Amino acid sequence: MSFPVAEYLAIARPFLINVLAALAIFIIGKWAVGIALNLLKKAMTRGRMDETLVSFLSNVIYGLAMAVVIISALGQVGVSTTSAAAILGGAALAIGLSLQGQLSSLAAGVILIIFRPFKKGDFVKIGGEMGVVDEIKIIHTVLKSLDNQFVIVPNNNVTTNVITNFSALPTRRVDLTIGIGYGSDLLKAKRVLQELVDSEPRRLEEPASSIVVTNLGDNSVDFAVRFWVNSGDWWSTRCETIERIKLRFDAEDIEIPFPQRTVHHVGLPAANDKLPNPVAK
Repeated sequence: MSFPVAEYLAIARPFLINVLAALAIFIIGKWAVGIALNLLKKAMTRGRMDETLVSFLSNVIYGLAMAVVIISALGQVGVSTTSAAAILGGAALAIGLSLQGQLSSLAAGVILIIFRPFKKGDFVKIGGEMGVVDEIKIIHTVLKSLDNQFVIVPNNNVTTNVITNFSALPTRRVDLTIGIGYGSDLLKAKRVLQELVDSEPRRLEEPASSIVVTNLGDNSVDFAVRFWVNSGDWWSTRCETIERIKLRFDAEDIEIPFPQRTVHHVGLPAANDKLPNPVAK
């Protein structure tokens, strides 16, 4: 029994041609996408775009371009491009719904990379977390806390909270509130504070320092001591200045009062009055 090979070949030839054409579309399309993507990466790098953003945009563009190539290849072998696009769109929608939190963090990461409210190495406070920025990823930001712990903050939390960047500006003001007792010499205390501030080697000449009385409190007369330093010196200068003030006040016999409360007993007998005997009849 003989097989009509010629007939089979005649039937299969168009399909084989379409398959080969689809393979050619896929191979050439992938090659073209790769070349275009490399050129785009070089252009973005020359524009000094952030590396994380370059990587993210490259992956997104590559995925979209390859989806077009695949749909075109499938269309060559007779698959409905409308159906293929609908399937891919439905899959993308399902994935998007299941990854809403991650996608919101991803979008927030793009915003952070574009607008750059902070950079690696900055000391920041984000919501209730404080530390040095160690990494800025597309999904999360990594902080290194003061006690040497890594804190991973999702980027959607970063963009929805107040961000305080302590390193954004080169200088920072030291603000201290120093209280003295009402019995202490106010002018002497002010002079001592001025001497301590003027002798601080890390203090900047401009803006000028300021020492003023700001409050007559319940227990103390309060001074506001303000002077400027480089941001990197702020913490050490503040702590050392407080220590120097305490030591100098002790040496100058200037009182730093404790909080006090005066309690008045109403309706109690005087101290020399005889208390009634509760068992007396």
